[in-house]
Amino acid sequence: MTNLKKDDGLTLAQFVSQTREERGFSQKGLADYCNLTLDEIRAIEDGTELFLPQTVRQKLTKGLRVSLNALKSHEKSEDFSLTPNIDTEHIKDIILEQAHNPNIEIKCPVCGEILITRIAKLYDLEDNLMLHPKARCPKCPFQIK
Repeated sequence: MTNLKKDDGLTLAQFVSQTREERGFSQKGLADYCNLTLDEIRAIEDGTELFLPQTVRQKLTKGLRVSLNALKSHEKSEDFSLTPNIDTEHIKDIILEQAHNPNIEIKCPVCGEILITRIAKLYDLEDNLMLHPKARCPKCPFQIK
């Protein structure tokens, strides 16, 4: 397994591309081997994807034969301590409003990408329905659980 460190100066895109070439894969070959789409591999190598979903990360580490830490160390990480206070309650209210008006798009307060939202239906001990808005960003680690 390759254990390149972050101090090698490579971005996630460069790391995946370089490691793929070292393993003798084309982009299509790696996509097939990892059970990912060609578009997913291209997005990673183009630098569009900076933060990978766990399933994609696991498939890539196995296909590229690298450690999970080596791959994660090249991902862009968001330092939420540098962002202004994020009003998650306001975002939750908008998600609930979105249920009645699906044309509302909610942008990530960190990177500006459109959030993926859903509403979990939970019941309390007295069997009362409670709506719990959830959101995650497809580009950065921001999420509302």
